[in-house]
Amino acid sequence: MEELVSVIARALVDHPEEVRVDVVEKDHVIVYELHVHPDDVGMVIGKQGRIAKALRTVVTSAAVKVPKRVAVDIIS
Repeated sequence: MEELVSVIARALVDHPEEVRVDVVEKDHVIVYELHVHPDDVGMVIGKQGRIAKALRTVVTSAAVKVPKRVAVDIIS
């Protein structure tokens, strides 16, 4: 799942070498923290958050068999 988030993010940004995904496991949630270059935050979020919402939808759909909830946070 971590690789999925990374591949999608690298395709969207101008600085793909600065894309990093950290996994934080909490009680019933797995959080994928997507770190990107500050100039690329807008590209990952998209107009009115559409790209971020689509990214979260893809990750949630791919994690159907995971017993925990999955979340994606975008961090510059």
